[in-house]
Amino acid sequence: MPGQLIVRPVTRQDYAEWLPLWDGYNAFYGRSGPTALAGEITQTTWARFFDAYEPVHALVAERDGGLLGLVHYLYHRSTTAIAPSCYLQDLFTTQAARGQGVGRALIEGVYERAGQAGANRVYWLTHETNHTAMLLYDKIGDRSGFVVYRKMF
Repeated sequence: MPGQLIVRPVTRQDYAEWLPLWDGYNAFYGRSGPTALAGEITQTTWARFFDAYEPVHALVAERDGGLLGLVHYLYHRSTTAIAPSCYLQDLFTTQAARGQGVGRALIEGVYERAGQAGANRVYWLTHETNHTAMLLYDKIGDRSGFVVYRKMF
């Protein structure tokens, strides 16, 4: 029988287990092989989690001493509220952990920390083809109805 699921802040000692999760997340969104993120981006992202001046944070889900998932989130200002907003930027679990409540626990971990930080909302995006994840998101969040536009440089 598996042990208790723990959601906790990432530590520097987690790097070796965090990296395959991060690589899996990026591969899921087509950022692997020739289109992989530059190593400098990964190293900078990792360093930001431990820089008190950065608004970027990371939680991991752990069971029986192994990491099963990650979530990265950041706080930012808004022109429509005084309280900060929390953007849940990255969420990923191992294939074996899917359907076991790991994603939900990570999102709820962000909800808890955002509330403690005084944020008035947590929001995130997913690709329109990510139907499995959307089954969870529809249960624990509200669809805003907004469509995302972007221009890459």
